[in-house]
Amino acid sequence: MQSLLTTLLVIDSILIVIATLMQPSKQQDALSALSGGATDLFGKTKSRGFEAFMEKVTVVLGVIFFALAIALVYLEAH
Repeated sequence: MQSLLTTLLVIDSILIVIATLMQPSKQQDALSALSGGATDLFGKTKSRGFEAFMEKVTVVLGVIFFALAIALVYLEAH
């Protein structure tokens, strides 16, 4: 059981990296890079299409990652 969860955790980790790399990059100008993007805090527009889909995929993979990690810690303790 532990090896199965470890294998699933490694696969999930690889998928998280791929999903993060596939997300479209946001264009930032020099002022935004220097200010840390604080000017975009309240002016954020909602993601649509592929960008929204990739954000949801990344969140789901992150939740799965943490659930598998907690399950592995629980199995290791008992």
